[in-house]
Amino acid sequence: MTPAADLPLWLAVLIGLLAVAGAGLTLIGSIGLLRFGNFFQRIHAPTLGTTLGGGAILLASMLFFCTIQSRPALGELLIAAFLIVTTPVSFIALAMAARERGRLGRRAGEGDDEHD
Repeated sequence: MTPAADLPLWLAVLIGLLAVAGAGLTLIGSIGLLRFGNFFQRIHAPTLGTTLGGGAILLASMLFFCTIQSRPALGELLIAAFLIVTTPVSFIALAMAARERGRLGRRAGEGDDEHD
């Protein structure tokens, strides 16, 4: 028998719901990357999918391993801290680079069709 069989039913359902919700949010963010029209909309959807979806999956993982191994989930906390710090920073860096690229293109007389 696996240790997962010893989980209470309510906790197993909660972990399952968090994992499925996290995977769904990440999938929606990935679909948004493909479906949205301009660059700024395209970077917004995956950022939310990564933050919210990854957070739900990490929460499910923390609940599972804290219950099974009776220890704090330090690895998951480090991953969560890394995601919380790096996702917005990369989003801002990409947005600023795209904005600057559009500004330089307008100075050179090029059209800015990609950012409309």
